[in-house]
Amino acid sequence: MTQLVANARMYAVTEVAAAGWRSIFRWLAQRSGVELELLDHPPPAPLNDLWRRPDLGCAFICGWPFARAEPRPKLLAAPIPSPERYGGEPIYFSDIVVRRDAPFRSLEDTFGGVVGWTLEDSHSGFNALRNHMLAYRQASKSTLYAKSVGGLVNPLGALKAIAEGRVDVAPIDSFCHDLLRAQRHPVTERVRTIATTAPSPIPVLVAAAEVPDEIAEALSAALLDAHHDPTIAPALEDVLVRRFVRPDPARYGHGEELARAAAAAGYPIPA
Repeated sequence: MTQLVANARMYAVTEVAAAGWRSIFRWLAQRSGVELELLDHPPPAPLNDLWRRPDLGCAFICGWPFARAEPRPKLLAAPIPSPERYGGEPIYFSDIVVRRDAPFRSLEDTFGGVVGWTLEDSHSGFNALRNHMLAYRQASKSTLYAKSVGGLVNPLGALKAIAEGRVDVAPIDSFCHDLLRAQRHPVTERVRTIATTAPSPIPVLVAAAEVPDEIAEALSAALLDAHHDPTIAPALEDVLVRRFVRPDPARYGHGEELARAAAAAGYPIPA
């Protein structure tokens, strides 16, 4: 098979995190014996184009697109984030964020304003928020916001839209949010979290369906053992990963369950 590629764009959101993931991928190639080329795939290039590559050796994919993909990529491992709020589990949340100087004190205070979201195939940036809002909708009030703005692309785009006042409130992948806050990204100083969704299975590292089983298994085995190797510990610390585990792929049907509930309620977009 030709050389495989590796990419951590979803969580390479600061210089420190990007460098950490490059170190992890180099270590992974050496430890597994699988040659990996570090691929640059910056925004606004669609992540779907990355996920469809037949030479994909290791990259993050959101759990909802993972569950819907045909053929489904090969699940290698999921990270357990190191911050305490994840409880040592391979989960994440959507932090629902507003501008720091906004007058809102509760999520309900934002109703009637402008809600933002990233992309329609994002769980943390769209699907989880939509499900969270279902609890507030009533038959007599089919919309909660005066305007709904999509296409913010990624968590950093959503944070900038909030900080600049283009939207009043938006969901942010909590793991991405924690990485940005850990490095004191300037935009995080201009926003605050007003609510948090229920947990969901965290995005996973996958290989393309076309990758031979023995290669995928070598990559997976190395990742699952990474926390035992002190040489990679500094890089894991930089990317806020305690260790990697291999969760049951069936858990990732969670996103589709939430999407069906929203469809049944007649709620196509957060609004």
